[in-house]
Amino acid sequence: MLAEITHRCPVHCLYCSNPLALVRREDELPTGTWLRVLEEAAGLGVLQVHLSGGEPLAHPDLGTLVRRASDLGLYTNLITSGVGLGPARAQALRDAGLGSVQLSVQAADADLSRTIAGGEFWAHKMGAARHVRDAGLALSMNVVLHRQNLHQVTALLELAAALGAEKVELANTQYYGWALLNRRHLLPSRDALLRAEDEVARYRARAGTAMEIVWVIPDYHAEFPKPCMNGWGRMFLTIAPDGTALPCPAASVIPDLDPPSVTDRSIGWIWYESRTFNRFRGFDWMSDPCRSCPRRFEDFGGCRCQAFLLAGDPAVTDPVCVYSPHRHLVTEAITTATQDAGPPAIYRTHPGRPA
Repeated sequence: MLAEITHRCPVHCLYCSNPLALVRREDELPTGTWLRVLEEAAGLGVLQVHLSGGEPLAHPDLGTLVRRASDLGLYTNLITSGVGLGPARAQALRDAGLGSVQLSVQAADADLSRTIAGGEFWAHKMGAARHVRDAGLALSMNVVLHRQNLHQVTALLELAAALGAEKVELANTQYYGWALLNRRHLLPSRDALLRAEDEVARYRARAGTAMEIVWVIPDYHAEFPKPCMNGWGRMFLTIAPDGTALPCPAASVIPDLDPPSVTDRSIGWIWYESRTFNRFRGFDWMSDPCRSCPRRFEDFGGCRCQAFLLAGDPAVTDPVCVYSPHRHLVTEAITTATQDAGPPAIYRTHPGRPA
């Protein structure tokens, strides 16, 4: 379960996947409701809770949530920018039962980090990594890759190793939220991606198994889409800051989804009974080419949110797929991005502020 406990965040990343309409602080779930949600999640069979946002460190009761999750036998992972994570708080979260920390890093140096994240956050991140390790917590590093930082992929891997990360996720940008808004500034060329992938392969061969390296497929340049969260409503659920329950973090973009809320329903009812979570389960909802394609058992038709954002219909084949009748939309997006950066980029929470 992904628990997005707040949309508040001091960082202004150009690629942020949060919805453009952020949940306001006054609309966030009270801590008591989150504690109930954790208990229901454990009863449902959830094993891991990823505490995210926004910036989860902005939530004053983060430690309380971690402790309750730990008491329920849930493994907790903190997904953070690192801003606000000092040594005392890192140790307190460790004492509360936190299992691991995933630190987001935008670039391999302070200058480019400032450009991508929209502020002076580099020192906070480097300090946070140190505090995580000093507290005895497992550390992983997440880097969203795009046109502006792909050339640093080897330096980013070297940085992760130097920080003591056990795992690094090289997550080629998914175009939702601010990333879709800034697609012309972020979408790389195929040649740049191939060079970066080759650098990753060379680094893996040199470094061996000392650090796990995950390369998330850049699906705009792939032949086939990734499975939608390993299948819509099969393995994952997201709870937004206001209690909205979603099969994936981006699903709120689908306008007629009518998602349920934990303020009205139990997690069990939401998972098993809600129209939202059943809407794209299985294969009956599919039309061709998905319905007759053997890959439907692997990718489940691809991403429903991407299908809507690109083709205007969440029930069609993901346009990334080479068999999709809408594949031309992806091809045109790549061509446009590599020819013209378009209007100034928009930072998260700072509409109109140019990059």
